[in-house]
Amino acid sequence: MNVPIVAASSLGLGYSREDGTATWAALEEAIGELEGGTATAFASGIATVSAVLDQFSVPVTVAVPVDSYAGTRGVLEHGERTGRVRTVRIAPEDTGAWIAASAEADLLWLESPTNPSLRLVDITAVANAAATQERPPKIVVDNTFATPLGQQPLALGADIVVHSATKFIGGHSDLLLGLTVTADETLAAGLRDARTRGGATPGALEAWLALRGLRTLAVRYAEASQTATLLARRLSEHPAVTVVRYPGSGAMLAFEVADAESADRLCAGLRLIRHATSLGGVESTIERRAARAGDAHVPGGLLRLSVGLEDPEDLWRDLDCAL
Repeated sequence: MNVPIVAASSLGLGYSREDGTATWAALEEAIGELEGGTATAFASGIATVSAVLDQFSVPVTVAVPVDSYAGTRGVLEHGERTGRVRTVRIAPEDTGAWIAASAEADLLWLESPTNPSLRLVDITAVANAAATQERPPKIVVDNTFATPLGQQPLALGADIVVHSATKFIGGHSDLLLGLTVTADETLAAGLRDARTRGGATPGALEAWLALRGLRTLAVRYAEASQTATLLARRLSEHPAVTVVRYPGSGAMLAFEVADAESADRLCAGLRLIRHATSLGGVESTIERRAARAGDAHVPGGLLRLSVGLEDPEDLWRDLDCAL
């Protein structure tokens, strides 16, 4: 049974910003068990980035994939402008560059698969190399796309896992929430302290909705993976599609058409798949990310597709007609 919504700011002599609530605790316990560490819930996924950076003295050197979530890069770019962050940008699949960066950086911020292009980082190889350094960097993995069912980065050598629970964990496009998970109790305490100081606490309803969504994640993940596998195969065979990237499981895939005009025409021609910027819900969504300033560097014809729970043949007919 799902826990009740505890909508309280004051619990006797306690205070929920500092002590949490039963609803937060239930969500954190469930995510911690799935990822293999101690979880802390935040008001949004982007709040986890600030909480992680709060663990370092400034200036902090952060290596980040060139192809990665625009919101994360935006926080780092703001830190660069204010002199608090030095950012090193690395191609996701350039394992040698990541290993080299592990000798200089304080923090390696990984995504695998990346947002929006679905490129992969060899987390294990990077983590193993980082562990041999005289002063090993901390390794963070944004596990939003893979979910805890697709991979558990702490078991691969990461120090911290972050999630935008707004996406697949919530799963119904009706909440904003972020999560950190770490097996290091000192880091866990530091992240929780950052939440208390910064005030980026999750809402009572949002935590309850995320826990509700988590209860169906396994079913949603399995069904969406099957559909995404079928769509990826058919897209790769379509003459109008030049590139398809699908990591083999999960609901996210990326594909490219000839140019931005072709991609925009495809989005306008869809009837079932929604042209929308968020992802991870039960409805399929698609977006040309290069149209947004933060992702202007990706190919103009790149489309990011989040596969929902509609009938696979209906989704394919929609894509095929639009193509």
